[in-house]
Amino acid sequence: MNNRTTSRAGVPLLADEEMHSARIFADYQHATWELHHIPWDSFQADLVKPEHIIFAKGAIIGESNVVAATHGLLDEFGTDYDFSQFTCIWGYQEIQHHLAFQTWLQLAGHSIEHRTIASMREAYPPGVTRAATLATNVICEVLATHAYKCVARSMEEPVLAEILRKASGDEARHAREFVHYTAQQLADRPEELVSVFETLYIYMGTTRDLYRHPVSRFKGDLPELAGHETIDEMFAYFAEVDEDGAEWAKCCEQLFKYFSTITGYPLTKMADVRRAIVDESLKAEAAVG
Repeated sequence: MNNRTTSRAGVPLLADEEMHSARIFADYQHATWELHHIPWDSFQADLVKPEHIIFAKGAIIGESNVVAATHGLLDEFGTDYDFSQFTCIWGYQEIQHHLAFQTWLQLAGHSIEHRTIASMREAYPPGVTRAATLATNVICEVLATHAYKCVARSMEEPVLAEILRKASGDEARHAREFVHYTAQQLADRPEELVSVFETLYIYMGTTRDLYRHPVSRFKGDLPELAGHETIDEMFAYFAEVDEDGAEWAKCCEQLFKYFSTITGYPLTKMADVRRAIVDESLKAEAAVG
């Protein structure tokens, strides 16, 4: 239970404990940023490298999926007003990321055809469980947090560096709230626990070079993306500038901490996740038997 009565900006918080999204909204108004906060006049074309263009295009393909993702979440959680309200708040901020990267790309003298962006519109199918859907979003937000943070540190072009820093902060806040809603879903539907472990294992139970983001898994084969930069190139550049894999290690550590909080299992490595899947599967079989 959260005992705060005002937001960080001094706004009185609603007393309705079931309206967690109202507290998020109040806090985000204190932490958020807008496009006019980006120092666009500081853009330095001479510091833009070809790999920055590739990275930005990959980020745009990833972030432009926000409309499809918002559609899918609102549809899948159609009876949950609080989470649906959070989805709208989250979606607005993710749209801003997309438009910020698009604007920077235009300053750099490049663009992405509208048909390519429009191909991202189709909604995602619902997850195997609601908890699995939420867990997938936890993973996506944590990965984006660390990717943007790492690339920002290596970025000499000041405008793109600032966009990345601000977007990274947003993604970190989003991850915390998806953790909250995943835990809440499991409190209501504990039988969905094994699907959360399976989700973590499907996306992270492989080597870094074989990792595929959900956007890539679901939409990587679209004809509109043939020969085009995708979110895979974005993560490839993250790996390139991540010296000794230090940021990836922090990313994995954060995911294990979050999923330990969500599930109640102590998770520090993928072997723990595999054991948890077996444990929960055996419990489910015993309950049926």
